[in-house]
Amino acid sequence: MRAVPARRRAAAAPTDRTVRPRGRRKERRSLERLRAERRSEPRILIITGLSGSGKTHVARALEDSGWFCVDNLPSALIPRFADLLRDSAELHRSALVVDMRERDFLKQFPHVFRQLRAKGFAASVLFLEAEEKVLQRRFSETRRPHPLAINQPAIEGIREEREALRPIRKMADLILDTSDYTVHQLRDYIREHYDVRAEQSPLVLSVMSFGYKYGVPSEADLVFDARFLPNPNFVPSLKALTGNHPPVVRYMKRQPDTARFIKKLDDFLSYVIPRYVKEGKSYLTIGIGCTGGRHRSVMISNAVAEKLARHGYPIRVRHRDLRQE
Repeated sequence: MRAVPARRRAAAAPTDRTVRPRGRRKERRSLERLRAERRSEPRILIITGLSGSGKTHVARALEDSGWFCVDNLPSALIPRFADLLRDSAELHRSALVVDMRERDFLKQFPHVFRQLRAKGFAASVLFLEAEEKVLQRRFSETRRPHPLAINQPAIEGIREEREALRPIRKMADLILDTSDYTVHQLRDYIREHYDVRAEQSPLVLSVMSFGYKYGVPSEADLVFDARFLPNPNFVPSLKALTGNHPPVVRYMKRQPDTARFIKKLDDFLSYVIPRYVKEGKSYLTIGIGCTGGRHRSVMISNAVAEKLARHGYPIRVRHRDLRQE
């Protein structure tokens, strides 16, 4: 999705200043009620996806973040487990890893998940996947057999599983491609988005810089294109640097469109973020891209994150392609 910058806000009339504080107090009270409701509401996160995509690492990261995790729970037992959540504060944040290891998973899970939603549980599906060549490499490195490729190459099981899980993938609330993640980066991502302690805030924000030549990040909710700005990569003295270095920052700030772009991004995000909070969104990933992901997108991401932090939201910045050549 490519977001469209919001219109410039009209200057407020002097008389508006007297009512603004009251409106802010009312908004703060609403956010506090939202936080309280979220802390008390039982949540079930279903972790599923392709074998080798990182489900075990995700479950471990969730446990470190305060979740109760169960691996390979039969689908038929999920409704019974869910009933326990209402009476147990310890289980209010529970994650269940379910996948093709269960013989009847494809047949039973869709019906079971609809049951959870019908009973009013805040249930969501996190679907993990990765590129074919990445999964093949992971199975080769770990020397583990693919569960669907007994006595045959792992690639056959990978392709069979991907096709079989298409209906489950369509049910997902979030699809996370782990191809470019190290184990540590994946754990950081999960802790950032699902940490129980972070639920004191109504929305966790992430800003990610990236290079279009390496692909748009699948986890980005909003994507902004910075390729129209002058490219420091063509300045010999700046080519080897990144958007984190002061000379690149100074070069970017000298470009007239840089300040305008940052201002319009801030205006747009200041408009939509409170509405995402009202809708109940727990996290928002903002992608900002340039050609290689090392200069323009890095500088703009840092500037946007600095502005958003002033709104009081927890925010994390990740430069995905900073080390790419």
